[in-house]
Amino acid sequence: MLTLCTWLTAACSAGSTPSSAGDAGQVASSAGRGGGGSATGGRPGTSSARGGAGSAGSPISAGGRGGIAGGAGRGGQAAGGGGGASASPGEAKLGACPAFPADDVWNRNVESAAVSAEWTAHVQALVGSKRIHPDYGNSGAEHYGIPINVVPQTQPKLPITFDDYADESDPGPYPFPGPDKVRVEGGNASACDGDCHVLVVQEGTCQLYEGYACRYASDGWHCSNGAIWDLTRRSEGQRPSGYTSADAAGLAIAPGLVRYAEAQSGEIKHAIRFTLRCTRANYVAPATHHAVPGGCQGNADAPPMGLRVRLKASYDLSSFSGAALAVARAMQRYGMILADNGSDFYFQGEQDERFSEADVEPLKAIPASAFEALEPGPLLP
Repeated sequence: MLTLCTWLTAACSAGSTPSSAGDAGQVASSAGRGGGGSATGGRPGTSSARGGAGSAGSPISAGGRGGIAGGAGRGGQAAGGGGGASASPGEAKLGACPAFPADDVWNRNVESAAVSAEWTAHVQALVGSKRIHPDYGNSGAEHYGIPINVVPQTQPKLPITFDDYADESDPGPYPFPGPDKVRVEGGNASACDGDCHVLVVQEGTCQLYEGYACRYASDGWHCSNGAIWDLTRRSEGQRPSGYTSADAAGLAIAPGLVRYAEAQSGEIKHAIRFTLRCTRANYVAPATHHAVPGGCQGNADAPPMGLRVRLKASYDLSSFSGAALAVARAMQRYGMILADNGSDFYFQGEQDERFSEADVEPLKAIPASAFEALEPGPLLP
């Protein structure tokens, strides 16, 4: 895995695709990553690389942050807004808050949505015979996934220094827990590997605060960039066109994660975020930002960020049960949204020590060829 200091050097751009050792781990791992997680790349033409060369067994593709500076205003709503609405029964939830309204794009049932034969062919040509991989789970003392911090409305807000993409970040303060309590993807506040996301849901205000490449230093919190989302409003329109977020596609991360409680309930009512190693210099709604990883320039099969895929209705789920069945059904009903660069067809869930092998292992048998791309809107920008 890469450390934060490695990401911020030009040398990171050397490793543009997952290593073969990592790809082999897609199927071989008993739980969790099995050879790679999601990671996004750096702005082409600059020295700050988001991602970089992956080590064997933990590939990270170096990629493009895209760097479009257009769009006035900031995504999200200032902290303290949102009215503190609670989720209605049956809605996707984050803590006591809705994970955006029921009619939001993340929560939209797409069972009857039209298929794009063209983009399906491109995606299949890109990934070949690979299988999907749950990028969450547990293997002994190792716990994979992206943790979600839930804090009360009274949580003190702390200033955040954005080291790389301040121009596309929602300014602080953010209600991050203290460095001794916060849960950080890939480690802790002072030492972590990988994307080092910090996701915080503030109950009462129902604001979601997300940061990428976050660490706590002697002068306080630093992140590469950050975004604030009002969970009581539709997500589309909260980020200006051309803006990134804590995700390369400019999307919110937490609403697209497989959460333990909903998986165990037997029904997941939202789309799931997933990664591909190559994407093009375009995006489609609901994404607001593109990324072109190193080595992907000119790849005709590279899809746009924001593309939605769906597990075919014909795919037999009779051998699935429990949480694995809930995830597979969600893939048929709500699909998956391309949100970041990383290993092909890795999909993300929250870090939770209660996930068992039975919850994740069966999903590794599903071939990527069992998915079809849905008809996207116009290519942007």
